[in-house]
Amino acid sequence: MSSFIDFRTPKTLPPTASYSHTAIVPASAKTIFISGQVPMDVTGALIGEGDFKRQAEKVFENIEIALADAGTTFDNVVKLGMYLTDMSNLGTLREIRDRFIQLKAPPTSTLVQVTAFFNPAILFEMDAIAVIDG
Repeated sequence: MSSFIDFRTPKTLPPTASYSHTAIVPASAKTIFISGQVPMDVTGALIGEGDFKRQAEKVFENIEIALADAGTTFDNVVKLGMYLTDMSNLGTLREIRDRFIQLKAPPTSTLVQVTAFFNPAILFEMDAIAVIDG
């Protein structure tokens, strides 16, 4: 868990399901914006066709790779944007997310159901914002 990010969930806001309502980051921090990641490998091949769980795992793995390239981990993610084609997969998504994020201080989050992605076989996409101590 990053000590320089102050994750908060005020008691005067609705309860959350493993996300924080706010993340306060010092001005000295460097911000890393990670583009939407889909379940594709380094060659561009789709991973887990028809298998939401495997696709979500691959997306989180891709975000993890991007974070490592920037010199950080999921501990420094302050915002996740998650997009899925079927909200009935929410339980599976939360299970996978909870393997990657810091549960004691989870990032802020947005979850949206969409009708389709650029490839109709894609079931999940996620982007992220992370910070590193500057």
